[in-house]
Amino acid sequence: MIFSKIRRVLGDIYLVFVLIFLYAPIATLVILSFNTSKSRNRWGGFTLDWYSELFKSATIMSAFRNTLVIAFLSALIATIIGTVAAIGINNMRKVPKTVVMAVNNIPMLNADIVTGISLMLGFIAFGISLGFKTILISHITFNIPYVLLSVMPKLKQTERVTYEAALDLGATPLVAFFKVVFPDIFPGVISGFLLAFTMSLDDFIITHFTKGAGINTISTLVYSEVRRGIKPSLYALSTIIFGTVLILLIVSNIAQNKINKRR
Repeated sequence: MIFSKIRRVLGDIYLVFVLIFLYAPIATLVILSFNTSKSRNRWGGFTLDWYSELFKSATIMSAFRNTLVIAFLSALIATIIGTVAAIGINNMRKVPKTVVMAVNNIPMLNADIVTGISLMLGFIAFGISLGFKTILISHITFNIPYVLLSVMPKLKQTERVTYEAALDLGATPLVAFFKVVFPDIFPGVISGFLLAFTMSLDDFIITHFTKGAGINTISTLVYSEVRRGIKPSLYALSTIIFGTVLILLIVSNIAQNKINKRR
């Protein structure tokens, strides 16, 4: 009993230290976004000026728009391609399916810097100028494997006989897919989209090598600002992003709990 209590207390202490290690930097960033002083070592008073400056900065708002547009478009296109590919792979024989899935896992296991340099060299070799379109293509490329891994388990859970029954009852293959198969794999499709969106939003290395001049995302902008000194308005932007994600997580969990209670 004594040893079990000691282990429980040590586990709680360990959990507290981990939470402090993970969230103390975020809490510091949030506090600094309201600090009048530009110094990170001195509290100069409460202010909302950095939030006002944030929305007035054309550079930051342009990078923010680019980040959201690229993340949404790449996640959407990767989800469509990945879902269609997952359906095709699911209907393959065992050996080809194993080979394709092994190839699919390579981009996820590969170092981002290798992927980024490879894509950059590929664009240059084909004479494609680096810019918005190359970032979008790159993000679609590394997002597809994550979508595949999200959709494949759901496809394995579906019953092929229900699809065939729909065909026997007169439905076309397309109608049968959307009426029978798609509702079953929809949670996997949504999970794949959200995962792809998050990966795109968070990416720096691949974006850095494929962006070219004259375009920035939030991650590449922060990297360039570090060398000159980060502006407090970037703290404000990070705080807004963190707050938005936190609210979405809370709403999502509440909605999921309500769905589970109804079941």
